[in-house]
Amino acid sequence: MPPHHTAPRVAPTARPRLRRLQLALATALPLCLIGPGAYASPVGDDDELAMSYSEALNVSIATGSPQTLRRAPAVASVITAADIVAMGATDLDQILETVPGIHVNRTPNSNSPIYVIRGIVSAFNPQVLMLQNGIPITTAYIGNKGNLWGGYPVEHIARIEILRGPGSALYGSDAYAGVINIITKSAAEVGGTELGLRAAGYSSGDLWFQHGGKIGPVALATYLRYGQTDGNHSLVEVDAQTRNDKLFNTSASLAPGYTNNQVKAVDANLDAQAGAWRARFGYKRRYDMGSGLGIASALDPDSRQQSERLTGSLSWADAQLARDWGAGATLSSQQYAQEIPTWYHLMPAGLVYPTGAFPNGMIAAPETWERTVRASAYADYSGWQLHRIRLGLGHDDIDMYRTREYRNFNYASNGMPIPLPQVIETSSSTPFIRPQRRHINYLYLQDEWNLAADWNLTAGLRHDRYSDFGSTTNPRLALVWDASYDLTAKLLYGRAFRAPAFVESYGISNPVALGNPLLKPERNATTELALAWQLSTNASVNLSLYHYMMHDIIRTVPNPVAGTGATYANTGDQHGDGAELEGKWMLSPALQFSGNYAWQRSIDQRTGTDAGGAPRQHLLGRADWSFAEDYQLGAQINHVAGRRRAAGDARAALADYTSTDFTLATRYGRQHWNYTLALRNAFNANVREPSPAPGLSLPGDIPMPGRTISLQASYQM
Repeated sequence: MPPHHTAPRVAPTARPRLRRLQLALATALPLCLIGPGAYASPVGDDDELAMSYSEALNVSIATGSPQTLRRAPAVASVITAADIVAMGATDLDQILETVPGIHVNRTPNSNSPIYVIRGIVSAFNPQVLMLQNGIPITTAYIGNKGNLWGGYPVEHIARIEILRGPGSALYGSDAYAGVINIITKSAAEVGGTELGLRAAGYSSGDLWFQHGGKIGPVALATYLRYGQTDGNHSLVEVDAQTRNDKLFNTSASLAPGYTNNQVKAVDANLDAQAGAWRARFGYKRRYDMGSGLGIASALDPDSRQQSERLTGSLSWADAQLARDWGAGATLSSQQYAQEIPTWYHLMPAGLVYPTGAFPNGMIAAPETWERTVRASAYADYSGWQLHRIRLGLGHDDIDMYRTREYRNFNYASNGMPIPLPQVIETSSSTPFIRPQRRHINYLYLQDEWNLAADWNLTAGLRHDRYSDFGSTTNPRLALVWDASYDLTAKLLYGRAFRAPAFVESYGISNPVALGNPLLKPERNATTELALAWQLSTNASVNLSLYHYMMHDIIRTVPNPVAGTGATYANTGDQHGDGAELEGKWMLSPALQFSGNYAWQRSIDQRTGTDAGGAPRQHLLGRADWSFAEDYQLGAQINHVAGRRRAAGDARAALADYTSTDFTLATRYGRQHWNYTLALRNAFNANVREPSPAPGLSLPGDIPMPGRTISLQASYQM
């Protein structure tokens, strides 16, 4: 086994000297990483001291093995089930908005969330890797978590681990701006039976059931949930068809009109564990789902879409397989489908183009079916003194095995749509994309080296070979110094990549964005400096500074033949700098304050201007007060500021906003009902997220919900 690294013992007489060291570190942070270790005391076991300084909070996303959050070789955050309850969150998006360096944007298309990490914004958010229980839930067509996302419930979440910064040395593609790992509850974490229901604004409601227990040697956790909402009915004054009406002297636009954000949801999970074996199954269906502000940014109140995701995994892990050896393996699968039972009206009835009239509107229904199978294994070796080596390998089989589209138009050579007499299936004649398959083989090596007292160096390297575009290799280095029992400094470097999605490489019939099979991966290199300071047993502060360089960004550019639309290409570079500061202060056992502040600048190197869409400043503050033993009151302020437009977008910068949330909850324990009352955006701030540049389609941006109230009741047995 590797040496047990615990907090150093410090004699009482040494504490004044340590306080002087802390002051020096706070005023000259770079010296933290190059100064001598004269002030560090010998490593020893002191569990009581470690617990008093919050060392019990572990994270596994940084290396694949549990480590204390403070010493993890990454900038990471952990949100626990207790945190989720305290903030009264009902969806994953509400949780992620509270994490330093993350802001949740939206797409007009289906109202899908975009998790903007450190200012990296794109249309469909493939630069963030989403994991569920450590397994990617990436979809092949768009390359993200799925555009028909429709929210993610939180009652069955045990914890969320977030890695801000590159993670490709461990996780491969899409671990580019960051990694989000949703870990669902085990039987022990559910610990009985819970029934719950919730009602909220916009005709929203949820019912759920979860149970955790044992059947013989098998520990079982089950979860079932049904939910529905009409979504926020925000008014849209001007849409894409408004501009067409002005150009072609028509009056087809449905604007002013309201967003179409309704959705119905079914979620189910089963977790079975016996000894070293664990099987998990998940089902996520979203149906009767609206198209947001329209697939083509023209209001479409009648179309409906649906997605279905079925996941399964079987894993085995033994940390004590043999002397100095641990090992594990996982086999997983994901079935994912996006279907359009009520066809999209990309543009409304009465549309007229120079190529012809569309009396019934411009209709389309692109559909995809995917199957992904992943197999992976790893071995840990700790027999080499002061080192812990992890070797891992895997194979992914990504198969978009079926595609289909209905539409009532084709395209002219200049990219303009030509009306057809009726809606036809174009899958065999002019498909939007054909079925595609991709194989990935990868190998990674990681060494956690305790190179000196209180110094640890984590080095990793991963090589991925893709069947369609070739190979990529990505390293990481992380130097962690325990400067004292309450101060840890980190210097981090990592490279990451994002593989082209199938639509970017193989899209066929849409001249607005034709695929390019010669695409290479996007690349990103990030350097970070981080400081974790436990001011006292009741207060802590974390600071991280970062710089990244992005290359070979995949964007659309004009086709070589003039007047024929655009195609995807590796073009453009971007660099970013930022700082993230977060702190917690427990004023008393009943009162806690927490908050974070993020500052960033992301610059498009071609234009020398802000890359656009992300807040330059993001401030969040929260207070939680437990009173009368069984009641908890929470208040949260979220301030988003400094959002600029991308180059070519002449609109004024988005207005800053401040939203305020309140939560009142009971905590009676088992054999009792618990209640949560939440008021979000209490003062009805005008919250808008950026619509895509250049803003000609939705100049008023994307309106978000105003004041909403929800009441939740759950009974635990």
